[in-house]
Amino acid sequence: MPATADPLYQRHRLSADDYERMGQAGILGEDDRVELIEGEIIDMPPIGSPHGGAVNRIANRLVRAVTENDAILSTQNPVRLSDFSEPEPDIALLRPRDDFYAKRHPGPEDVLLLIEVAETSLRYDRDKKLPLYARAGIPESWLVDLSGKVLWLYRDPGPEGYARIRQARDLSALRPLCLPDALLDLSGLF
Repeated sequence: MPATADPLYQRHRLSADDYERMGQAGILGEDDRVELIEGEIIDMPPIGSPHGGAVNRIANRLVRAVTENDAILSTQNPVRLSDFSEPEPDIALLRPRDDFYAKRHPGPEDVLLLIEVAETSLRYDRDKKLPLYARAGIPESWLVDLSGKVLWLYRDPGPEGYARIRQARDLSALRPLCLPDALLDLSGLF
């Protein structure tokens, strides 16, 4: 009999509220590298220099391409996708809000674009987080594969994942769906 079928070994999913209370109580610290994914606390690998540099480069270029009236740039901050998932994507472009999301974490309706940078987490980001983003209705996600030197564009979300996935060919002329007038130059990313 599998362990999960035995009542002595039942899993207990944490809600996003439980997860946040654990942080407020000091059980989870601000420097802990964890995310809540489908009710489970997932340890994240340490951020390596290539990963950090890529996030910095993308964020810097986004700041230049996007005005405060277009979107709010958020780096490595929580997004509450559901009652059981609160990932921390590397970069998020969010709908503008006067309080800059100080009153509550952004939800799926607030997200314009999510970007994940994968140095050691490619399979996890691609196979776990991106389908989660699609199910939540995030209109566009980008996956930066540092090892493969590829930027993947994920569009048209649905319950089965993103319907359109393509490799970005010209990194010097990227246009997020949410901001078609914003031209993003990511030359030199790899």
